[in-house]
Amino acid sequence: MERVRPPWSAAARRWALPGIVASLLMGYLIAVPSAWMHASTGPHRFPVERVPAAPVALVFGAGLKHGRPSRFLAGRLDVAARLYRLGGVRAILVTGDNGVKSYDEPTAMRDYLVGQGIPATKIVLDYAGFDTWDSCVRARRVFGVRRAVVVTQRFHLPRAVATCRRAGIEASGVGHDSSAVAVVPTNVGYVRELAASVKALSDLVRRPRPHFLGPAEPGVQRALEG
Repeated sequence: MERVRPPWSAAARRWALPGIVASLLMGYLIAVPSAWMHASTGPHRFPVERVPAAPVALVFGAGLKHGRPSRFLAGRLDVAARLYRLGGVRAILVTGDNGVKSYDEPTAMRDYLVGQGIPATKIVLDYAGFDTWDSCVRARRVFGVRRAVVVTQRFHLPRAVATCRRAGIEASGVGHDSSAVAVVPTNVGYVRELAASVKALSDLVRRPRPHFLGPAEPGVQRALEG
């Protein structure tokens, strides 16, 4: 008895090769921005002990849990506190989301740093750092930061450094190794960076206006002079 092939098999075979090619091309297009950011920022990423000194550390928000910094955010703040104690920076600009009254990343970040012994007068809050691009642009245009050490997770660091340098900041970076405290979320973070880097590359090219820019603020200058 002759075997009857499913009616879709011929079409499936016909489209298999184009589908594979399209998938490979899509994967290539997604991977390229991340690879470029890793390569281009390599000379600007350092361990905390060897990062070039700068006036300001820029710490990005990374979520709250019950009003306190998440494990990722606490790790970033620990690195920033260590950097300050080593004399690598003289002030810390914390930038995060305060889009609604009940969610206030910058204040939680400041309180955590004060608990680590950092003087409150050396901590400046940016309440409108809604994403990496906004945080970098506001650091430069609102707070007048020209040179900074960017502090974030290692998987986010190439994108953060590339973005801040494009925004006009002479940025170096120090990354927190979150794999020691959160292996699975860290691995997820590396995977998510592939997609996030595509959006970031678009921002670097288009240079969109931040969600909220606002007038210049003297907080960083006061912290450096105090």
